Amino acid sequence: MEKLGDIGLIGLAVMGENLILNMESHGYTVAVFNRTVAKVDKFIEGRGAGKNFIGTHSIEELVQSLKRPRKVMLLVKAGAAVDSFIDQLIPHMEPGDIIIDGGNTHFPDTNRRTKYVEEKGLLYIGTGVSGGEEGALLGPSIMPGGSNDAWQHVKTIFQDISAKVEDGSPCCDWVGENGAGHFVKMVHNGIEYGDMQMICETYQMMKDLLGMSNKEMYEVFKEWNEGELDSYLIEITRDILGYEEDGEETVDVILDTAGQKGTGKWTAIAALDVGIPLTLIGEAVFARTLSAQKELRVRASKVLEGPKPSFKGDKKAFIEDLRQALLASKIISYAQGYVLMRTAAADFGWDLNYGGIALMWRGGCIIRSVFLGNIKEAFDKNKDLENLLLDPFFKEKIDTAQASWRKVISTAVENGIPVPALASALSYYDGYRTERLPANLLQAQRDYFGAHTYERVDKPRGEFFHTNWTGRGGDTAASTYIA
Repeated sequence: MEKLGDIGLIGLAVMGENLILNMESHGYTVAVFNRTVAKVDKFIEGRGAGKNFIGTHSIEELVQSLKRPRKVMLLVKAGAAVDSFIDQLIPHMEPGDIIIDGGNTHFPDTNRRTKYVEEKGLLYIGTGVSGGEEGALLGPSIMPGGSNDAWQHVKTIFQDISAKVEDGSPCCDWVGENGAGHFVKMVHNGIEYGDMQMICETYQMMKDLLGMSNKEMYEVFKEWNEGELDSYLIEITRDILGYEEDGEETVDVILDTAGQKGTGKWTAIAALDVGIPLTLIGEAVFARTLSAQKELRVRASKVLEGPKPSFKGDKKAFIEDLRQALLASKIISYAQGYVLMRTAAADFGWDLNYGGIALMWRGGCIIRSVFLGNIKEAFDKNKDLENLLLDPFFKEKIDTAQASWRKVISTAVENGIPVPALASALSYYDGYRTERLPANLLQAQRDYFGAHTYERVDKPRGEFFHTNWTGRGGDTAASTYIA
């Protein structure tokens, strides 16, 4: 009798190939299929030669080559392709079989697909997989959610192939029902957008204001990666700044237009939908869209005036200010992301383990960094923590960094250097710590032009009032609602 596979995978692009090589290296037999079937044969004869793979040339053959309950993972482009493969798989599967989507899927699609697949008698998992090509091969961060009954059947495989932290804990655990796994992965990617943008703003301050060379910046990021900012993105920034091809520093020949695949935008939209101020990540998304307007910026640069960057202070001291500003802003980014997850969990009925999520992000993924351990400790101490900024560890870090943070932002403004993510982080902090914001005036304006009503400081919350500001409006007010 032919050996049956432990799991099947559809999609032999970069992530798919590396993930199944990871699975096979941990002792699993993997059946593989690709829409372009020639890629199956190429893989089996190439990177998969002599290993425990089963090459298949149809969906039916793939399903029949698997142990029960059958587990088929999709690593294909998000959207219509996922729905198409689900519909192709269902006729060949039995009750209790499991379909897994490991792509960058928008969580509402996973909510919908979980319901659809469960109605067919099958189980469904939507899982975030982070770490890129190297993570897929050596151990990614894996964030699964969907049908709760499916977890017991994939837990061992997923945790075996995931990244591990110092004590051996896997960077993978069950997140929650429906689209919870993909939601957490989406927030991860949003934080990734923010981290990358803040690092880029810091780089521009070093380059345009301090006049530092790539080699000098390499040394700074190398030092930073050995301290509080130790993280994957600081590490690769160091490597990029030190990379040369044919004697030319590669980073300098790359066009300054950033691409994106939509997960940062989804994060910002989700925050707007649930009413959470995810300002830093929103600015990071807009910074990418502004960068894409290259031709417009080139034309504007020849017309619009601004200050010419000039620095006359202590360069070494200001580099430390930049480090502190980056650290403080990074804390804000995670704080906003966690508030978004907490609010969404309440809205969707998910029971998220926030310390566990930090653990899943400590290894394998793009935003892995040393202070994720401190985030886990914060939620271990107080599982109901409203905001990371209220944890003593992070409050102390912000207190220490605050003077440097403000100096960096004011210096950037004075010298005409855009720092939208760093500045929005500080604005959020100042807004969050302000007991009375000017929204009283804003509500008066809304009531003046639209009779939208307002609450009063001398009355209980939930009572609404309207003023006839012009004497011509009468007593009729608009209904009160939150959009």
